[in-house]
Amino acid sequence: MSRKNTLAAAVAAALALGTVTVVATQSTAAADSSSARPGAGFRAVSADARAEALRTADREAAAVAKSLGFGADERLVAKDVLLDTDGARHVRYDRTYRGLPVIGGDLVVHYGKNGKATGSDQAHQGAIKVAGTTPKLSASDASAAAVKHAKHVKNAKSAESDGSTLVVYAVGKVPVLAYRSTVTGEGEGEGGAAAREAVIVDAASGTPLDQYELHQSVTGTGNGTTVGQVSIETTLSGSNYTLTDATHGGTIVYDSYNSSQSNPKQNARTFSKTTNTWGTGTTSSRESAAVDASYGLAKTWDYYKDSFNRSGIRNDGRGAPAYVHVDTSLLNAFYDDDCFCMFFGDGSSQNSNTPVTALDVAGHEMSHGVTAATANLNYSGESGGLNEATSDIFGTMVEFYANNAGDPGDYYIGEKLNMSGGYMRRMDNPASDGSSLGCWTSSAGSVDVHYSSGIGNHFFYLAAEGTGAKTIGGRAHNGTTCNSDTFAGIGKDKAAAVWYRALTTYMTSTTNYSGARTATLNAAADLYGANSQERYLISKAWAAVSVGTALPDPGTGSPSPSPSGSTSPSPSPSSTGNPNPGNALTNGSFEQGTAGWTQSDSDITNSTLQAAHGGSWYAWMMGYGTSAVESLSQSNIAVPATGSPKLTFWLKVSTQESGYTAYDTLKVNVNGATLATYSNANASAGYVQKTVDLSAYKGQNVKLEFAGAEDAYLATVFLLDDIAIG
Repeated sequence: MSRKNTLAAAVAAALALGTVTVVATQSTAAADSSSARPGAGFRAVSADARAEALRTADREAAAVAKSLGFGADERLVAKDVLLDTDGARHVRYDRTYRGLPVIGGDLVVHYGKNGKATGSDQAHQGAIKVAGTTPKLSASDASAAAVKHAKHVKNAKSAESDGSTLVVYAVGKVPVLAYRSTVTGEGEGEGGAAAREAVIVDAASGTPLDQYELHQSVTGTGNGTTVGQVSIETTLSGSNYTLTDATHGGTIVYDSYNSSQSNPKQNARTFSKTTNTWGTGTTSSRESAAVDASYGLAKTWDYYKDSFNRSGIRNDGRGAPAYVHVDTSLLNAFYDDDCFCMFFGDGSSQNSNTPVTALDVAGHEMSHGVTAATANLNYSGESGGLNEATSDIFGTMVEFYANNAGDPGDYYIGEKLNMSGGYMRRMDNPASDGSSLGCWTSSAGSVDVHYSSGIGNHFFYLAAEGTGAKTIGGRAHNGTTCNSDTFAGIGKDKAAAVWYRALTTYMTSTTNYSGARTATLNAAADLYGANSQERYLISKAWAAVSVGTALPDPGTGSPSPSPSGSTSPSPSPSSTGNPNPGNALTNGSFEQGTAGWTQSDSDITNSTLQAAHGGSWYAWMMGYGTSAVESLSQSNIAVPATGSPKLTFWLKVSTQESGYTAYDTLKVNVNGATLATYSNANASAGYVQKTVDLSAYKGQNVKLEFAGAEDAYLATVFLLDDIAIG
């Protein structure tokens, strides 16, 4: 079935396949727990045990795909397995379609401690189907289109070594055949350093679908040797020592010898000497930057191991190589998952040519690897902001964990890099850099990911530390909110445990900020209980950055303050007192994402594949071309008690059907009664305003539902926007 959320009618009777019966719904939070579960709830697993768990997951893959209603052309490949301390299991799969990689096809399947599947989280919910896998465009045409549409590089050209790869792009609502191309050129920063960008174009038309930088990087300046005198792990081979850290998976730090970004390994050589003393603390020694990198990567490894029982980037005990002194005048450091390695530049004349090897930078870059190995958040849109925020969060936590007197923990990013403003980003006040977002807006998905990351950074700071002025690590911090709320934090270690569990267990490649809120609330319930103060305060921190509303306080039972601009539910109508004022419908423009709405599928979107009537968000219902049903609803809406109340909304209908027979329908239901029906016969070139009389419901609180249904042949798309009751 070509659906986001397959088995609409069959979820309740999912195929019984032993221990791999999977319910194709969002995972629900665990029952209350009186005490926190350590290590974000995960237990340590040896490399051999993890490998066997992956083999088991691969053996189960076909049954899992069938249970979820996936088609015969789809295959699942196990990517990661996490085991809870209580025996529960979480299996992450990548997906292919007729042998082609599916971008946005990843999913996580959850199993209880009894071995039975409890649910799944899918980047693209349900089966994937495209008309065919024979492209209209050739690979060379796709590469030319990619060069034309590249946004993040100048003087772009196709990277012929990578070429254009045929894929299925399933990030939008309707999967399409596409090409993923790699484009190279000059970067946007100082000196025109080399840059690489992925560009995804429609395989039929060459229309750009997405583009993002391949170097998931921290751009900044250095401050020489930042860690001072520290102990580092080395290896003695014959009579020479090398910067090979056998205690951390064989991590090796190389001298790139100023090889270009496009080929950082070209001139690389091993640091090797007969004595085991490294660096001078100044840039006059090439070893000084290597000491910083070696120390930072070791501390990052130890942080993940001690905090979450994670053994290295991919949880397989293997260390990644790192290269210092990359390029010339490079104000950058980056992680590259293609080579499973990290690169650090030497800075430029703007910062006295000091290396970009600070402790939180090393933690940031290695954490990009952890993200790639788990949720693999797409490096564009809101998911890209979450990707960057994850690296800032864990880079910061590594700094706290290291407890280095010369670089105490704080919530400033890159404060040791000698930036002109004193830091690269601030988690307590993201907007202080003049570019980063501290509050969610409907345009967050179109902002550079280094700036949209501010929303996640701000959330994490507030969740950890709460509101108000503080001095942390000798630096001033001030936790202000977007809704003027005040509250305490749960502590940085608990907040980090929640984020890590959400990242590894509930997030997928397409998770946005609304999805991150859901993922962290699920994680907090797993770790501390569904009615815990920790979970409540997590919801408060999200509301404080304009993502959703706060949960009721489990301690008092009273509701939490709502974000600025939100509307509280109206009271039930009464024969006395003021009449119902009406129009309490929340977020009718969808510009707050999913806030206020309940959706059976991922209907609310800001996808550029369709246009909104106003703003950038809208609801996209149906359009599968096969049997499907879905609904979008909002409850407890106050209908005005006076006048002639009406429901108004803008509707655009596009269809592959012909004639005036209603094959595919969208019904408007109020309290279960159908008041209006629209169908493929109402197809229009643009949005048309619709009006539904609500006089029969004067003064009542009602449930409004848009219910879509599609038959087995040909697709009809219903787009909804700017809904109001008044």
